[in-house]
Amino acid sequence: MKRSELFFSAMQVPVDFLMIVLAAISAFAIRNVPEIMINLGRPKLYDFSFESYIKIILIIAPFFILIYALEGLYNIRATRKFWKETIKVFSATSIGLVIIIVTIFLKREWFSSRFVILAAWGLGVFYVITARYLIQLFQKWLLRSREIGVHRVLLIGKNGKINAICKIIRRNKNLGYKIIDQIETASLHVIKEIKEQRGIDEIILCEPSITDAEQEKLIDYSSIHNIKFKYIPNSLQASKFEISVLNGEPLIEIKSTPLDGWGRILKRIFDVVASLFGIIITSPILIATAIAVKIDSKGSIIYKNKRIGNDSKEFSVYKFRYMKWEFCMTKENNNLEEAVKLEKALIEKQSVRKGPLYKIKDDPRKTRVGKFIEKYSLDELPQFFNVLFGSMSLVGPRPHQKREVEKYMEYHRRLLTIKPGVTGMAQVSGRSDLDFEDEYKLDLFYIENWSLWLDIQICLKTVGVLFRKRKNF
Repeated sequence: MKRSELFFSAMQVPVDFLMIVLAAISAFAIRNVPEIMINLGRPKLYDFSFESYIKIILIIAPFFILIYALEGLYNIRATRKFWKETIKVFSATSIGLVIIIVTIFLKREWFSSRFVILAAWGLGVFYVITARYLIQLFQKWLLRSREIGVHRVLLIGKNGKINAICKIIRRNKNLGYKIIDQIETASLHVIKEIKEQRGIDEIILCEPSITDAEQEKLIDYSSIHNIKFKYIPNSLQASKFEISVLNGEPLIEIKSTPLDGWGRILKRIFDVVASLFGIIITSPILIATAIAVKIDSKGSIIYKNKRIGNDSKEFSVYKFRYMKWEFCMTKENNNLEEAVKLEKALIEKQSVRKGPLYKIKDDPRKTRVGKFIEKYSLDELPQFFNVLFGSMSLVGPRPHQKREVEKYMEYHRRLLTIKPGVTGMAQVSGRSDLDFEDEYKLDLFYIENWSLWLDIQICLKTVGVLFRKRKNF
């Protein structure tokens, strides 16, 4: 941790303490203003002096600081996510509130105004979050304008991954990093020279050719000189694993996904509840879109597109039809053969995606309504019914067509080990702009690191992405 981070971390403790005390005083003051309480219809039923009240607050406030510390609210960097910090402040303050309520229940001679307790809780959350926000603004200003708190980073490696990290760091000063150099090998002689001349706070390694012995020396050097050591793992190193012992020998089991046992049950419960909620909320849009599709062109309203799901089983994805009926890939279309030929020609000429997937730019087969509903992803809303009926999940890899799956490399088939999703890591991270290989890596991360909270986060991000205007494909 940098000196500036230590300073702000230390300063945060008394600031939080003052905010908690200020919130308690504010609540007491509001409760004792007759005009306010008359308007609220709450007569004052106690006689409690401010001196006695403040003594209790000064005893209680340190416990809130302890709870904040246990919640990790004093592990401060200027680049921390403020929304995550807000959630932690809310949950930690709520834990403190529960402890106070239990204490008052057991020790009734303590002050027991419900209004003051709840008001102090609400004001406490607001005051602490506001103070932390202002401190973080000041930290980030020092970071950008004065480079105070910037972490000097040495990158080791010459490949696509490390080059991508280099570009991201140089583009975004708010990340709090400054690249001092990028070298190809983990030569300690070179690293020592760089440290003496420019200083090193962190090392990021992404070079598969470096041997275990070289990496061990690099880790030792980093530890001795108080340098943070990070590395970009390969797929095996990033896997989840469990360690057990068999006949005195340690065994490491690579875990494919947490979506086994209770994980699968929890995900299914979440899917059913969330899909029902989605259908109810979007029902006016579903009805309006269905009417528009029917009026605009002949053919069925819902287009059932055959896709491959988990365990390589084929199923139908429900979508609002956005193409003219004569171009739809379905057995019900009498012009299916001509439609297939046209699509193959369009893929060859106008596809903008690499790998086994295709995306046709300026597709001439779309209807007027179809162009609009696809641009704003309204065509995908019927997939809530896929989720409800169990053929899809709300979050997961994209469902692909059989001809696309046939072009998979063998390792790509890990995408077929769980149910495909209406949304997923790829959709909220780049939508159709991503190459298939990048999409695969994001989906693989999801499979290996699934949690219910991750599903909720992706769904919340999708709300902002779903109705955003797509590029003109």
